[in-house]
Amino acid sequence: MEIPFVDLRAQYRQIQGEVDPAVLAVMQRGDFVLGGAVAEFERAFADYCGVKYCVGVDSGYSALEMIVRAYDIGPGDEVITAANTFIATVLAISNAGATPVLVDCDPETYNIDVTKIEAAITPRTKAIMPVHLYGQVADMDAILAIARKHNLYVFEDAAQASGARYKARTAGSLGHAAAFSFYPGKNLGAYGDGGAVTTNDPDVAEKVRLLRNIGQKVKYFHEIKGFNHRLDTMQAAVLGVKLPYLDGWNASRRRAAATYADLLADLPLVTPAAADDAEHIFHLYVVRVADREALMDHLKSKGIATGLHYPIPIHLQPAYAELGYKRGDFPVTEEYAELIVSLPIFPELDDDKVAYVADAIREHMAARGVAEKLPEAMAAD
Repeated sequence: MEIPFVDLRAQYRQIQGEVDPAVLAVMQRGDFVLGGAVAEFERAFADYCGVKYCVGVDSGYSALEMIVRAYDIGPGDEVITAANTFIATVLAISNAGATPVLVDCDPETYNIDVTKIEAAITPRTKAIMPVHLYGQVADMDAILAIARKHNLYVFEDAAQASGARYKARTAGSLGHAAAFSFYPGKNLGAYGDGGAVTTNDPDVAEKVRLLRNIGQKVKYFHEIKGFNHRLDTMQAAVLGVKLPYLDGWNASRRRAAATYADLLADLPLVTPAAADDAEHIFHLYVVRVADREALMDHLKSKGIATGLHYPIPIHLQPAYAELGYKRGDFPVTEEYAELIVSLPIFPELDDDKVAYVADAIREHMAARGVAEKLPEAMAAD
């Protein structure tokens, strides 16, 4: 059996009868740049997230950077974020001129460890940027309480969290602003790059609209120095078709995750922990295992694709050597970076396929004589 890491073709077949006419309609209208489908999707996604405004941009990275810039955060300012994230999170901060300040991750949820945030705050701190990693919303009530105490902004990196919920509230509606990615492999994915900013602040929404469109509302009249970060109209048309399916697709991911958890429960690996107050959407299904590379090789031999998210923490990346962090500064992040592996997960992953993956993992562990208990460091978490 061949099991891809994510099967975009299976999803396309499901909605082909809707998405093909939507894309064709854009070509027939010829409104390729900021066309009608963009505004339609922005309204629909704002309603879905429970916010007043959504501004479509060309990527999740751009959404993050536009938020930082819209709040006039730049040189001399600091933004606190997670050490275990995709580099786009910190690039958005540093490319706006500000300094990323990193915090270790929670040992169970992988999200930012809220107990360590206040120690990272300095007089230059302007915002906290929690990452809703792997599809689970961070502990936002605790983060917002810290932000109120210290008069800070909160920006959600919701790139992996389209449709995730926290205490009945939807990701993207919890902070001052939020950034989403619609990269094809995301739970709500376009057929190319795409992203969005959500907020309840009309001034921020207007600033992002200017920033994404080279600083103009009226052609050739440039109010500010902006960028070319517009959401493509064809991508907006695709997203508009997909959005009504999102909750059902996320529910299918949760079912697959529950099946994984049942089938892997007796094996010496750590499956994802879902917080009681969060509705995990399992953008990724990440486990921790002692012999990761050998397991990945075995799964590959069985036709099963896997992924690593993310093998090198931000503070150990050469690009961020200037931050001055060293190995040992974020011990949980560093330990997990050597143990985590992402198993296949997507809405069309049925129970038979999940069982095939689980059986292959069990076969590998039996063949290698893996101990029936976790390594001491893992078991202590």
